[in-house]
Amino acid sequence: MVRILLILALLQLTFSVRADTVVMAFGEAIPPFSFPGSDSGIEIDVIGEALAYHGHKLAPRYLPLARVPINFRQKSVDAAMTDLGIDMTAFGAYYGNSAVIYDNVFISLEERELTISQPQDLNRLSVLSFNGAVRRYPEWLNQVADANLYIEQNNQMLQVLTLDKRRFDLALSDINIFKYNYLQAKQAGKYKLKPVVFHHFTDVDAADYRPVFWSAKIRDDFNDGLQQLKQSGRYQAIYDKYLQPATAE
Repeated sequence: MVRILLILALLQLTFSVRADTVVMAFGEAIPPFSFPGSDSGIEIDVIGEALAYHGHKLAPRYLPLARVPINFRQKSVDAAMTDLGIDMTAFGAYYGNSAVIYDNVFISLEERELTISQPQDLNRLSVLSFNGAVRRYPEWLNQVADANLYIEQNNQMLQVLTLDKRRFDLALSDINIFKYNYLQAKQAGKYKLKPVVFHHFTDVDAADYRPVFWSAKIRDDFNDGLQQLKQSGRYQAIYDKYLQPATAE
């Protein structure tokens, strides 16, 4: 009888600490942050390992980016990589700490010796950017668009190659996305790319990139796991896995 009670107690303990599978909405492929075909990438790896620290398993669900907060609000997923500016606390959700941060910068060829520190510095310069940037940074880009010197292109590899060929004066991209594509182009052996310079022009707000959860406990477990990743050096190792130092810096 004692043995049976012991077994039942152990089973109860096992079920009480049983990990959850966390279905989380992510935007479609954003190299190097997410590669849906292999469920990998900086953001996927960081969030997955942070959840795994407390035994949870990440189950990514890839959606068009605009659908991420919609599906989350519909509760068809347990968590979402971003809220796209919609405050989810009003719906009873819980925000985690930022797993990754997107840092948009202007990029120029080193040989151009450009200085970009204020909007006026973009006068007469052409800019190739990701979709929607002119709405996010109107004080910087409206004048460029009004002068017909602004084009949007979401193919980040084309940004690298066209900038290198001097078809545009500046590219506007997340710094790590550009570094990744720069590295991929160099490793392909087809291109001898010129050195580039990164121009930081805006302060990054980590709160813009917080994942959001329906469960406070899973959010807390994620935050703790993320802290452990950073303290152990594993967080930086994940970044290094996808972003080896490039000569562009």
